[in-house]
Amino acid sequence: AGDDVRLLGRLLGRVVREQAGDDAFELIERVRLVAVGDRRDHVAPFDDLVAVLAPASLADRLHVIRAFAWLSLLADTAEDVHVERRRRFHRAQGSAGHAGTLRGTFERLRDAGVGADVVAAVLRDLKVAPVLTAHPTEVRRKTVLDHVARVAELLDERAGVADSAAIDAIDAALELEALLLWQTAILRLTKLRVRDEINESLRYYETSLFRVAPALRRDVAAEFQRAYGEAAPDPVVLGPVVGMGSWIGGDRDGNPFVTAGTLRYAIGRQAHVALEHHLAELLRLSVSLSMSSRLVTPTPALSALAEASGDDSPFRADEPYRRALRGMHARLHALAAAILGETPLPLPAVALGPYGGLDELLDDLDVVAASLRSHGGGRVADAMVAPVRDAVAMFGAHACALDMRQNSAVHERVLADLFVAADVTPSYLDAAEDERVRLLLAELRSPRRLRHEFASYADETVGELAILDQAALASRLLGPRAVPHYVISKSESVSDVLEVAVLLKEAGLLRPGLSPTSAVDVVPLFETIDDLHRAPGIVAALLAEPTYRALVEHRDRRQEVMIGYSDSSKDGGYLTSTWNLYRAQVEIADVARAAGVRLRFFHGRGGTVGRGGGPAYDAILAQPSGTVDAALRITEQGEMVAAKYSRPAAARRNLETLVAATIEASAMPREAEGVDARFLAVMDELSASAMVAYRAFVYDEPDFVTFFRSVTPIGEIARLNVGSRPASRTASDRIEDLRAIPWVFGWSQCRISLPGWFGVGTAFEHLAATHPDALDVLRDMHDRWPFFRSAMSNMGMVLAKSDLEIGRRYAELADPSYGPRLFAGIAAEHDRSVGWHERITGSADLLVGNPALARSIANRFAYLDPLHVLQVDMLRRYRAGDDDPEVARALELTINAIATGLRNSG
Repeated sequence: AGDDVRLLGRLLGRVVREQAGDDAFELIERVRLVAVGDRRDHVAPFDDLVAVLAPASLADRLHVIRAFAWLSLLADTAEDVHVERRRRFHRAQGSAGHAGTLRGTFERLRDAGVGADVVAAVLRDLKVAPVLTAHPTEVRRKTVLDHVARVAELLDERAGVADSAAIDAIDAALELEALLLWQTAILRLTKLRVRDEINESLRYYETSLFRVAPALRRDVAAEFQRAYGEAAPDPVVLGPVVGMGSWIGGDRDGNPFVTAGTLRYAIGRQAHVALEHHLAELLRLSVSLSMSSRLVTPTPALSALAEASGDDSPFRADEPYRRALRGMHARLHALAAAILGETPLPLPAVALGPYGGLDELLDDLDVVAASLRSHGGGRVADAMVAPVRDAVAMFGAHACALDMRQNSAVHERVLADLFVAADVTPSYLDAAEDERVRLLLAELRSPRRLRHEFASYADETVGELAILDQAALASRLLGPRAVPHYVISKSESVSDVLEVAVLLKEAGLLRPGLSPTSAVDVVPLFETIDDLHRAPGIVAALLAEPTYRALVEHRDRRQEVMIGYSDSSKDGGYLTSTWNLYRAQVEIADVARAAGVRLRFFHGRGGTVGRGGGPAYDAILAQPSGTVDAALRITEQGEMVAAKYSRPAAARRNLETLVAATIEASAMPREAEGVDARFLAVMDELSASAMVAYRAFVYDEPDFVTFFRSVTPIGEIARLNVGSRPASRTASDRIEDLRAIPWVFGWSQCRISLPGWFGVGTAFEHLAATHPDALDVLRDMHDRWPFFRSAMSNMGMVLAKSDLEIGRRYAELADPSYGPRLFAGIAAEHDRSVGWHERITGSADLLVGNPALARSIANRFAYLDPLHVLQVDMLRRYRAGDDDPEVARALELTINAIATGLRNSG
């Protein structure tokens, strides 16, 4: 990776010299040498860089910002290519499976004595669902990502050639991409709309997901059979394996721009993408499957398809597969036209009536595959027909499952409005919880609907019901997989869940009665520390209620529960959030087990440790025993979506990691975890201490909010043309009302990264003061308990990415009456957390066990130092009233560039 980074840096330097002139190039090169030298010599970078940049004009500073922004992005790209190259090398060498690979997982299960029957049972139900969400931390434009993808392709190609002329040609092409980037605007002119976010997320399906997900499904079966040999059943029966999801266009919690029209647009665009892909694949097959009936004998079923195709061209008279597939394309085209309300291109060669549904297309593809196998074409069926069939089965006509999400407070108001108009009760909002539950259950059992044409409803009620009606239409048109979940933010009671069930009934998505049935899963989301404490009791009460239990029975006897990492971390701090999420999962799983119900957890994780981020493989294996039951849903957010899904190799690596970890966590015996009661007690004590320390600083310190807004560019971030969602749920300045994403994003910009560690050092210190053997117990926990080891590893990662010498310069932006005092508190807690990490892990290396990340930081972080120096300068100017538009532009560029360089910033 280092060689590729140096190559790209050299090529970018040539472009900069040509485009910006010798003076700008010489300044950038001096800055680079100082930044790299200071990092190499472990010198605090700020003063030397300030001295170099002090004489520079604003125009030259903009050149420096742009150069280091592009250099950071190119370094990220070189790293990704290197990781993919190493994976290919290990596979080619036939190396033993590594952690996070299918081969590694099946080998570990086999070597641990887990029987093929146990693993096969997991595979039958296996479904991993990454859910793409739109949040204001993806700062890169689609145009930029396209150029970066080309750079990655060229680096890959360069590694495989030895001819000097070929290498020169590739280097010329790389330099051309560097030129295109240099002349491309990093920033958008306008803020993203929800429609833009929908389209940006859907492009990953054509670039990677349509090919990668079906291939991964086939590889699950192949690697299982490889590991277990004759013990593996043949054929292997697989569940969906991967089922993509999305919140973009259905998540309206705090986003006023998501309406019924938005949901309709999202569903329509998803259907376009899926159906156009399937049509293109059928056309491709119709060209490729050129077998002649003069040479092979197709099955009668295939011949019947050919005869029914309406294709009577004499040129294809002896080509039954081509004729059959042209007919299949025509029938799918007619179905697509009916679904989309327009005629997709390209037009079919013949006109036929539509399929009654995609199940009929799957049946026809099975006919094609079976016929090929009947005359020795099995390899053709496996290589060409099976991927098309798998894609149709996995992605359907909807591409991905679009979730609806709304805050429980909105549901309360809508139900209150409906109840008044239907003369049920004039005071639902004032009713006690037991009275609310009684009213809601009565509605779930009643066949009548609440709304009627003579009533006048509030605008909010009209808007919410319109969204549900649109979801019901999508479900009828595309099938129940199109809109299969309704997530309830701020779930605090049984009534919060039942309210959504009643609203689903109003839209015809739930059939009422004593044993109601629903086309949609109702998913409570527990976000704050208090919510997590209440969650097991709420789930128990729901499952004990016969009417609600009937809904669960109808939904494959499975209850989904979402847990929120972001808000729980903002509420209670990193350690308290991590522990309460773990405890809540254990207790909810116990409740579900006692009720005889299967459970699926939906993990609302972000890219950063402060929002539940960290290595996905370790995180899944660290979940409590019994909480990963062959099924996992997990959010993919912000800048991590592009990092994971913009290229096929990256998408494959990410999905394989999630699937491998889910299989292993579901099948591997976990008796060894048999968590020591002492460990649980210690974690309870640590959690309580950490939360006290965290909340005392973040919520009780009167100057904290002003300090936060001074040392982070949180106010300026709102100017960036990134996500469509407002940064706060209300106009309030309170931390409680700030969204968790900009909260973490702001702290990462100044490299303090407070949400990922604050309070932990104090908690360890308090434990040591009250328990003489605390260190021995903590080391034992680290050695024997995956949960604690993962928590310490993730904290080490965020501490390694933080830099208090840089943070100190941001703290100088705060008022001197409180800035130095509050920063001193941060620095002291940081030192405590670093010190205890070393004592517990036995290593001064914060990234012990993660050498790849250590190398990554060494390669990339020097390029961030000049950006921080310039961001502090621009913040000072901007806040002092400098209204030069170039100052605002420079500030926005630094925000963008630092986020890109840090990678998991929000």
